[in-house]
Order: sequence, then C-alpha cells, then structure tokens
Amino acid sequence: MSATAENPPATAAAVEERVSARVISDDPLYRAIPVALRFTPAEPLAVRIVFPAELSPEGTDNEWAFPRALLEAGLLAPTGTGDVRVWPCGRVQAVVEFHSPEGVAVIQFDSAVLRRFLRRTYSTPGGGRPDGAAARAAATRTA
Repeated sequence: MSATAENPPATAAAVEERVSARVISDDPLYRAIPVALRFTPAEPLAVRIVFPAELSPEGTDNEWAFPRALLEAGLLAPTGTGDVRVWPCGRVQAVVEFHSPEGVAVIQFDSAVLRRFLRRTYSTPGGGRPDGAAARAAATRTA
C-alpha cells in the first residue's frame, strides 16, 4: 500500500511522559516540579527533559537534549562530563545535574520513572537500542 493524500505514510509517534521531580538545594525542604520527558524517533540517540516556563527567567520552557545512553548509564553509575551529568542516588532515585552559564540545577527523579520512560522509548518504532559501541560513545559525549 502506498502513501497518498488520504493515507499519509505512517510515522513513529513521539514518547512523552509528564512526571514530578524534585529540585535539590540547600533548603531542607524539597520543591517538587512538573517535568516532561520526551523522545522522538527522528532523533533516536537523544532524549529531552523539559522544565515548565514558570521556572525560567525568560518565561519559556527550558529544554535540555542529551544522549539517551547517558540517561540509561547514569541509572547504574555516575556518568557525564559536560553540561549534563547523571548518577544513581540510593536504590530508588537518580540525580540529573544541568550546567549552564547561569548556574547549576540538580534535579532528583524516581529511578523507576526514568526506567519506564526509557523502556517506552526502546519499544517505539524507530527507537530500538543502538549497537553497543554507539551507545557507549553517546554516553560519554556531552550534551
């Protein structure tokens, strides 16, 4: 069956998951924030974490794209050397640290949420796992 105006070609759907994360600071109380985790098969090696506009001084969504392999590797051991770093925090949390010229943001996620998101990305058409060498190279690159 060919694609026509009535039947456009099928495209793989993006994966988006809205989750709650915690901002880590010197304040003894954690502040929960809504976050969107995104993956599009058009960029199969990348994931995006989007913070809401109300957290940005510019009043726009703050979106960070980085290698999907970095997020996965960071659930097991500290990884990343550039703008984005990820590491496990105890048995049930993971921390993602974002570096920019304006400063550093440290965000804590439930590991189960990140694992579920990653599973969904790998089960999406076009989102299959890259070969081992490509995954290792992506995990060591900076965002």
